[in-house]
Amino acid sequence: MKTMPASAMVDVLVPIWQRLLQLSSVGVDDNFFDLGGDSALALELFNEIALASGRELPPVMIYHAPTITALAALLEQPTTPRVPPLVRLKSGSEDPPVFIAHGLGGSVMDFFQVVKHIQTPRAIYGMQAKGIDGVEEPLDRIEDMARYSLDAVKQVQPHGPYFLVGFSLGGLVALEMAQQLIAEKEKIGLLLMLDSYPHVSRLSRGQRARLSSRQTWRRFARRLHWLGVKPPYQTTVETSPSAALQHFRDTSYLALERYQPRFYPGKINFVRAAIPTDFPANPTAIWSHLANELELKTAPGDHLGIMTTHFESLASVISGFLRDAS
Repeated sequence: MKTMPASAMVDVLVPIWQRLLQLSSVGVDDNFFDLGGDSALALELFNEIALASGRELPPVMIYHAPTITALAALLEQPTTPRVPPLVRLKSGSEDPPVFIAHGLGGSVMDFFQVVKHIQTPRAIYGMQAKGIDGVEEPLDRIEDMARYSLDAVKQVQPHGPYFLVGFSLGGLVALEMAQQLIAEKEKIGLLLMLDSYPHVSRLSRGQRARLSSRQTWRRFARRLHWLGVKPPYQTTVETSPSAALQHFRDTSYLALERYQPRFYPGKINFVRAAIPTDFPANPTAIWSHLANELELKTAPGDHLGIMTTHFESLASVISGFLRDAS
């Protein structure tokens, strides 16, 4: 399909924004998020844009083009724009900034609600994985994911101290980033892992047995419809994945399987979910012998719930860690 002129694209976008945001009028330079948009609405927005224009863009592009004018210009481009490795999610007046690593979904979309409630004078950047746009091949090693993110981070902050946060799979990426930075004689101001665990094959025999027992019970409970649970390391925003996104997830899971955490000569700050699901119930047993120091706090909810339902509580815990690190 031929690309529409920018003016025609604006005419397509205006009624879509009005309908989704439930507004009678929208200015072409109004910010999507200032109008009440969020990550869930962004997914609907880009689905409707694809239907109306024949152009498919990753929903995360709303962070780069949050106005109708900017989005129309993106859609006018003849090729699909690449998703950048860094997205500024929140402005700040104090250095250094905070960098948050993606989960299995590879996108910063998962962080929208949490970041909005984090109290810090620092800017917050979301790190995105290579290949989530379907343009480039995704990486299949955590070490390479960490290097890819570090190359982008150093364009913003050449030297430490670095403040690194990672959710789920992203916790391992943040850990490996810290390892590589320490090897380069850089300082880590904060390493914060949010309910992040190695692959089950890296656990001890006893840990695997306890986890298997709980998972067996959960499968039985699901059959009886006693509870509904989403699979582990799943992105928090659920849609039917595109072929590119499914390929990215499969490759990322391979990276998880391959990764063997090494001893970290610094402090790991860790937030665990209060309700254990498909992950170990005791992160101390896993991480205490892999770090020089471990500080553990708990957030309400399960692995996904800490991000999607109890995001204000999680943001409060993260804010506390950032204050202490400062």
